[in-house]
Amino acid sequence: MASSRRDLAVRAAVARGLLAPAGTAEPGSPGPASPGSAGPAGPVVALLDVDGVRASAAALTGAFAAVTGAGAGTLHTFAVKACPLVPVLRLLADAGIGAEVASPGELALARAAGVPPSRTVLDSPAKTRAELREALALGIAVNADNFQELARLDALVAAGPTAAPLGLRVNPQLGAGSIGATSTATATSKFGVALRDEGARDAVVRAFLDRPWLTRLHTHTGSQGVPLALMAEGARAAYELAEEINAEAGRPQIDTLDLGGGLPVNFASDEETPTHAAYARLLAGTVPGLLDGRYRLVTEFGRSLLAKHGTVLARVEYTKTSGGRPIAVTHAGVQLATRTVYAPEAWPLRVLAHDAEGRPRTGGEVVQDVAGPACFSGDLLAAGRSLPLLRPGDVVVVPDTGAYAFATPYAYNSLPRPAVHGFTVADDGTVSFATVREAQTTEDLLRESGAAHADALVR
Repeated sequence: MASSRRDLAVRAAVARGLLAPAGTAEPGSPGPASPGSAGPAGPVVALLDVDGVRASAAALTGAFAAVTGAGAGTLHTFAVKACPLVPVLRLLADAGIGAEVASPGELALARAAGVPPSRTVLDSPAKTRAELREALALGIAVNADNFQELARLDALVAAGPTAAPLGLRVNPQLGAGSIGATSTATATSKFGVALRDEGARDAVVRAFLDRPWLTRLHTHTGSQGVPLALMAEGARAAYELAEEINAEAGRPQIDTLDLGGGLPVNFASDEETPTHAAYARLLAGTVPGLLDGRYRLVTEFGRSLLAKHGTVLARVEYTKTSGGRPIAVTHAGVQLATRTVYAPEAWPLRVLAHDAEGRPRTGGEVVQDVAGPACFSGDLLAAGRSLPLLRPGDVVVVPDTGAYAFATPYAYNSLPRPAVHGFTVADDGTVSFATVREAQTTEDLLRESGAAHADALVR
């Protein structure tokens, strides 16, 4: 069980000094290094379950293999923005997963991880000419976001041949999920060509007929809060448009459909639901022609591959009472769980109480707040949460943080990035750790904050 591996890893991380005891390390100035660690230990650390990541990758590939026709080829890519850490991208590549990138930085990370161009897809609503030129030179698949970008591609394609597969992103305008900010198929979404706008569908068809080299159609309907049925309808819209274009062209001009990603994640328990298998079966029932082998498929899942396999550990530094409510002040807050702090109703996280040795606390529960270290009142991992009463030195464990959390930290109050360690658990319960990212030091912070140019504005 993933939860059993997590509990073993938490205890092992504390025992081996990957998490400094309360009061012994200042954020940004970690305490003494522990044997075999990635360097000095701090009061907050992140763990990544390597076997869990491999299991999710295998579940995804197996889910689609079970429903696709014999001739179908599917490229599963990982949305790099969900966890932009090179060792993680290398792990996923080793498990057969490519990379979906949305910036020059993400492309550089994917290349550093050894992801080949043939297994890389470039998506972004704001690609520069330089980005497009590089992608075409490398042979990376590109999904244009709009007609103006297509015009840029016209010029680049005319300048010389390219092996890069080229496509267009469309927005089926099917509506939002429960989280508006992450819904990508609304009537006014910034992504893709809006298919239901007046004249847009005909313009998309014409764009393909005028460009024989345009062979892919891309849509992305899912994200957290979006029901699977809406995601499947987005896939249906792309499939029906591809069928229309191919009929008009009199040939199978579109040979690949990129369905995006965005499978929602259950943050309420350790249960991994919905599953990729459930989504694949729904696609098979909703759009059977999509999976009959005539089209190659691309997916771009992110959160659903990584979220359940990441855990943050943070020391409780102080406890207090305010207005009769207990408050535990920890070293993990907005810098590691930004969405949760700013939009707790949309992005709630579980918080688990462990003692100073990393063992789960038991006993009666008390309604309390779990606060982070940032200097604003809303920096709360959990408000009014019923937990065993936390004490100074205890360890707060925050699961489901493998995506869009510790991997994408927020530099509020110049709080440093924590160390990230991957872990595996042997059959006998022995936990092994490997460094994914070292903790950011005060020297790192100074360098990134322009300390070398301290006199630049007063000369």
